[in-house]
Amino acid sequence: MKGTYSGFTDEQIRRYSRQIVLPGVGGKGQRKLLEAKVFLVGAGGLGSPAAVYLAAAGVGKLGICDSDHVDLSNLQRQILHHTHDLGKPKVVSAAEAIADINPDVEVVQHPVRLSSENILDIITDYDIVLEGSDNFPTKYLVNDACFLAGKPNVHAGIFRFEGQVTVFRPGKGCLRCIWPAPPPPGLVPSCQEAGVLGALPGIVGAIQATEVIKLILGLGEPLVGRMLLFDALRMEFYTARCNQRHDCALCGKNPTIKELIDYEQFCGIPSEQGQAAAM
Repeated sequence: MKGTYSGFTDEQIRRYSRQIVLPGVGGKGQRKLLEAKVFLVGAGGLGSPAAVYLAAAGVGKLGICDSDHVDLSNLQRQILHHTHDLGKPKVVSAAEAIADINPDVEVVQHPVRLSSENILDIITDYDIVLEGSDNFPTKYLVNDACFLAGKPNVHAGIFRFEGQVTVFRPGKGCLRCIWPAPPPPGLVPSCQEAGVLGALPGIVGAIQATEVIKLILGLGEPLVGRMLLFDALRMEFYTARCNQRHDCALCGKNPTIKELIDYEQFCGIPSEQGQAAAM
């Protein structure tokens, strides 16, 4: 075993043994995971399960961005956080939980609100972005920044009993190909207003983590050009095509968006309400 997986400690070989034996992973794949750098937008309902599984898999560097603090209402679904974490910055609570799961993982805390001014500088250090926010300004901001920076964006959304996941790869379509503009303010209620089944983001976040791991390893067929839709009440999954639009303002043949914009204004939301909260 040691000769086959040189460079790993005995503890790492035991920790990742069930993963290393998988076809297409092996020692080389596990090394890719340990060297990978993933940026998570949000340490909430989606970011929590995604972070847990990415850390357990041995993704070596996780950047976690969230400017919020742990609230009692979060604990119904945000499994990174616990009752004793109430009042802590979510990035601190997340880092402590991940350290307990896997000390191999470096957690970089970003206790900031993402904006057009800082996102490109932040994501430059990462290979893949996992987007788990709950508001349209942040989703469009991350979408545009990932395209301009050439970073894959593992996008997801949840609403009550339903979820969706897709992967946007630069040159293969983006959020604006599906929704060129966001819905009018107030049309889509927030999780606070509409509610969400606690287990739902666990399922969707785990799918996001799976897609990130596939991208790192180069395995299988990522959800590029496809959106996976999940209905928890019917317990059914559907797949819809989401091809690149030639007239997309960001990634089409004649793009009109060539730099980041004011996303609160774009979504019709007052700037003080545009906080990048996590589901």
